[in-house]
Amino acid sequence: MAAKTRIERDSTGEMTVPAGAYWGAQTQRAVENFPISGYRFGRPFIRALGLIKQSAATVNRDLGRLDPKLADLIIRAAQEVIDGKLHDHFVVDIFQTGSGTSTNMNANEVISNRAIELAGGTIGSRDPIHPNDHVNMGQSSNDVIPTAIHIAAAEAIETDLRPALTGLARALEEKAAAFDRIVKIGRTHLQDATPIRLGQEFSGYARQARLAIGRAVKAVKALRELPIGGTAVGTGINTHPEFGKRMCEAIAQATGIDFVEAENHFEAQAAKDAVVEAGGHLRTIAVSLTKIANDIRMLASGPRCGIGEIKLPATQPGSSIMPGKVNPVMSEMVVQVAAQVMGNDLAVSIGGRDGHYELNVMMPMMAYNILESTRLLAAAASVFTERCVKGIEADEERCAELIEGSLAMCTSLVPVIGYDKAAAIAKEAYETGKTVRQVAREHKLLSDEELNKILDPMSMTKPD
Repeated sequence: MAAKTRIERDSTGEMTVPAGAYWGAQTQRAVENFPISGYRFGRPFIRALGLIKQSAATVNRDLGRLDPKLADLIIRAAQEVIDGKLHDHFVVDIFQTGSGTSTNMNANEVISNRAIELAGGTIGSRDPIHPNDHVNMGQSSNDVIPTAIHIAAAEAIETDLRPALTGLARALEEKAAAFDRIVKIGRTHLQDATPIRLGQEFSGYARQARLAIGRAVKAVKALRELPIGGTAVGTGINTHPEFGKRMCEAIAQATGIDFVEAENHFEAQAAKDAVVEAGGHLRTIAVSLTKIANDIRMLASGPRCGIGEIKLPATQPGSSIMPGKVNPVMSEMVVQVAAQVMGNDLAVSIGGRDGHYELNVMMPMMAYNILESTRLLAAAASVFTERCVKGIEADEERCAELIEGSLAMCTSLVPVIGYDKAAAIAKEAYETGKTVRQVAREHKLLSDEELNKILDPMSMTKPD
């Protein structure tokens, strides 16, 4: 019967490790030390670690520091990490050592043991590939983990969030164009205001989505400088002077993102301002999506006893007790996601201030939250676009009905009859239940022709 465990050793002593695990003693210690949340780093972060380790093997080989045969084994094993084939072997909880050393060693041990296996050796022997001496050559957890945060977040924003926001912007722009001839009542302070075209209202949402794309771009730009090459405290001890620059060039080529070496390694490792800035952009995107989703669900309120100016796709029954009820569930989903993202941003901001002297020790939590925010925003924007925005319809009759009954119609009378007379008409209309048009006609302040011209709702949406 095959053994279910094996014994591995690190500088602290022996550890019992599951026989089929690619991780080693240090990772196992972390698993036992941090049984906290069950949260693990997702694919974007582990992929980034694989890219770093693969690039390091290539750069160290080219610099003459690593035997080409060993480098080739590491490169092959790291590729499996990049491809997600070894993802189940990354087992350390998010809430761990604040530098992320346990996760860095998890990567070093997994790649080392897989490389040993590829070489026909014995897993756990550290021969011919050592996790520290070879896989971690020229690196420290203190520059690897922040570099992985930047790579993972920037890639996730570029590949997932930006396309999702672009799809939302396009869908809203299409609705803005389709609804451009439909006039409705505007609202300020939740009260009736002057008329606006439904297309104009949706153009505002579309612009918010476009600006959100720009903020996503700014978030990636904030993450552009990589700390790799600073090793322990930013001085670059135990690495080649060209290592950082060459690493950034290799990572930029692999990702298609214009990463560069940090201008100042002491800032890049001691502070996490770039991550805080990127998180702030994601928070702003969440705020924008909240505004859009809330407006859409309120404009669709009813269907008979609310505003009801637009109709939303019926995606699912809305009540377990009220037959026929359909709720704005997609908007509700979006605002919940946005609230979570805002909470994540607070955690990232608190983490960013916990950089003491040469190192921030809240990096795993910050990494998890900014990546979770990106994932949630991308998914929410995509689903909201497909299952809500694209299916929105306008109720033109309801829009026209609400406009005619609005007291705010008297606003266009002010330049002709003055503010006080217009206010008196609005007050009488309110007290009698009549429309502004009816009261103005009764007082014979203007001819019917003049009154119809002044109270034309469409003209109020594009004043001379």
